[in-house]
Amino acid sequence: MKTRKMTKVRAVVGCLLLCTTGLNLSAQELKPGQDKAILKTKQGSIVELPGFLTEKINTIDYQKIVLPGPQFMVSDDPEYIRIPEAIALKEPVVPGAVRLYVYNVNGVKEPAKIDRKIVALIKNTGKSTMHLRMLKYSSQKPSLNYFQIGKQGLADFFASNGNEIIRTVAPGKSILIDEKLDKHIVKYDELVHGFYEFVVDQPGEVTVVQAAPSASVADMVKKITNVVPIGHANAGRGTFGVSNYQVINDKVIDTKDGVTQLMLADGVTDPWVVGREGHSGDLAKLAGNYGVIYDVEMKWKSTDGKGLALVTWNSRSGDNQWCSGMAASMVVSKGVFPEGIIQLPKDRLVTKHAPEAILIQIFPPSKDGKEQTIKLKYSPPGASCLPTPLIFIPIDVK
Repeated sequence: MKTRKMTKVRAVVGCLLLCTTGLNLSAQELKPGQDKAILKTKQGSIVELPGFLTEKINTIDYQKIVLPGPQFMVSDDPEYIRIPEAIALKEPVVPGAVRLYVYNVNGVKEPAKIDRKIVALIKNTGKSTMHLRMLKYSSQKPSLNYFQIGKQGLADFFASNGNEIIRTVAPGKSILIDEKLDKHIVKYDELVHGFYEFVVDQPGEVTVVQAAPSASVADMVKKITNVVPIGHANAGRGTFGVSNYQVINDKVIDTKDGVTQLMLADGVTDPWVVGREGHSGDLAKLAGNYGVIYDVEMKWKSTDGKGLALVTWNSRSGDNQWCSGMAASMVVSKGVFPEGIIQLPKDRLVTKHAPEAILIQIFPPSKDGKEQTIKLKYSPPGASCLPTPLIFIPIDVK
């Protein structure tokens, strides 16, 4: 059985030639009346733009700066854990900040479909007491609704401010990173989605474990030692070298130059980050860049008095059955709508395909014609098709 994400990433790879050869081939303009349709649309809602949406929109050249960030590990290979009791991730950590993205499914179906739990543990491998404090936290109830978990998980992570609670771990001992996961029963095919950023002051080892619902932390540590072989078929597994990017455009966007798009998470203009899988030591690639945080700053100006509408759409809907929907979350700076976190779409589960576009924000021109900056915080949404085209459309805001 092909997994949702495996097929999704293959769709991205299968379209690389199209994406590369289709760059900067044509100017694109709104059809009559579509500007008014955009202006009538609520933020985060779908607006239909027949004949407008295409991958052949002029792309924005940009620079990516690798920002300082936490140790970053992902548990998503295998996405579907077929072994009833097994370790799906085993990674060492050093004192400092850690980001952990858990994206695993109870895939046990032989000899029967059984209930499981999937939890994340941290072991203190140091010689002194470990202190752990959560900086950011997003934990979802296991569900078959992968799209909802993906976009809600991102929204919760962006909104999280962590807490001041300090937990302790004695040398050689293990605790749950997320105590909520230990209380959830995971049915067959349900997704467990957790997104965490925390700080520790001792070396440790992070594991993601699938076990019987009744298993205690002590039981899991003592009895479950087998690590599921890495398959390199899904998004990825391991500790990766990049956790945060800053994205800055090379040339200031000018509304007089027409429609442009910023292409993120396509694997070509924005390559996948690499790292190592801790158990085997093998090189690992994070196909999709899930869990990587992008701080985007787009400089723009209006020399013709127009503003900019920012929309996105599911550009790979025709590739295969797993690309039938897209759902994301993003933090966007102030425009016609207030600054803040927006789920995309916010009033439906997903956007499906053209002519559907999602309105993210509308940015008015400055009164004095001066340059402005659009700020976005983005991370590739789990369960959704990639890439995420961000289309900037000159529009008369008056």
